[in-house]
Amino acid sequence: MIRAELQRPWLIARLDRPMRLLSHAPFGAGYVTGQTVLWREVRNADLPQDFDAEAWIPAEMARAPAPGEVGMLTSRDVSSWRQAAAEAEGAGAEALVTLGLSNAEAVGTRLPWHSADFGTVNILVACSVPLTEAAQLEALTIAVQARTAAIIDLGLELSSGRATGTGTDCIVLACPAGAGRYAGLHTAAGEVVGRAVREAVSLAGRDWLGWREAALAARSARQSA
Repeated sequence: MIRAELQRPWLIARLDRPMRLLSHAPFGAGYVTGQTVLWREVRNADLPQDFDAEAWIPAEMARAPAPGEVGMLTSRDVSSWRQAAAEAEGAGAEALVTLGLSNAEAVGTRLPWHSADFGTVNILVACSVPLTEAAQLEALTIAVQARTAAIIDLGLELSSGRATGTGTDCIVLACPAGAGRYAGLHTAAGEVVGRAVREAVSLAGRDWLGWREAALAARSARQSA
């Protein structure tokens, strides 16, 4: 359902057919119809506090190696993407995730902003079940719930509490337009969306924790040399 292709600094995610995409992405937000979602990798130094992503990203999207209807930004290495799939009662879902938690937050609090701390959890999840716009919005809430549960499971403790996400997370929910009115936790659509997202975020999260441990060890070794 989702085919990923790395062309650094881009990660290109192609759906197997055009679908209705729902997101709050910096490019292509809201409901749009399309088949391609793009990740643009940037460096932390490229993201000052007053950075205007909404003005910058359309020009970048125009230069992308493939046309995309939705675009997201991340300072995480886009080659670190992880993917998971789920099926239940004839419904299917796939999730593609890049994850960094350098700017993690505990929901309901805010830590002081720092220019070196950008991570972002970017998710594309595609569901095979045709849904109404309202049901697609419900499915998006399931994806958010799954992301949050997976990050809580990672056990990343902050001074403000256990991390539940980052300040710059973005989720794109793709599905065929149709008459399905419900996509909550009691439905097959909700089950597969939630399971695919939770598994992909868990995989990417464990990778990031390993990367952070190695980076901290390397920094300590440099300081003691």
